[in-house]
Amino acid sequence: MKEQFAQILNAIGEDTSRPGLVDTPERAAKAMSFLTRGYEQSVDEVVNGALFPSDSSEMIIVKDIELYSMCEHHMLPFIGKAHVAYIPTGKVIGLSKIARIVDMFARRLQIQEQLTVQIAETLQQVTGAAGVGVIVEAKHMCMMMRGVEKQNSSMKTSSMLGSFRNNQSTRAEFLSLIAS
Repeated sequence: MKEQFAQILNAIGEDTSRPGLVDTPERAAKAMSFLTRGYEQSVDEVVNGALFPSDSSEMIIVKDIELYSMCEHHMLPFIGKAHVAYIPTGKVIGLSKIARIVDMFARRLQIQEQLTVQIAETLQQVTGAAGVGVIVEAKHMCMMMRGVEKQNSSMKTSSMLGSFRNNQSTRAEFLSLIAS
């Protein structure tokens, strides 16, 4: 990857031998590896068996989970937060595992719409929840730094599964709790 970054720098007209750029290809390769580390993770590794028996059947919400991703169209960042809720049916997942699931999918080249669905479907599969709701809101650098250049725009996406899709009061409870 280091050599490819050197080629990109040369292609844009930079001199990779100048002092400020000598180590840039290596740093850029390390940064890209870090930013896309989600490809090296699996759901099983991330969850790591952290499912616990529980009698709880009330909604569990983790909100404002910060996320950093890169759009697959321009390889530019989008930055935002996820709100994740589920209704357990006999087991709950370790709290940090929800944030780790968000990170695992966010740290891949993505579109926000798919990211939202991946988080919801994975939590549903892992926990067997009666329902899962995920809302992601993010600002996209591909829209802010280039193209239409709209600095204050943001995108919101949602994925509602099970009781979050089928029961209006469940969905309304989720939406009201993340708004507060």
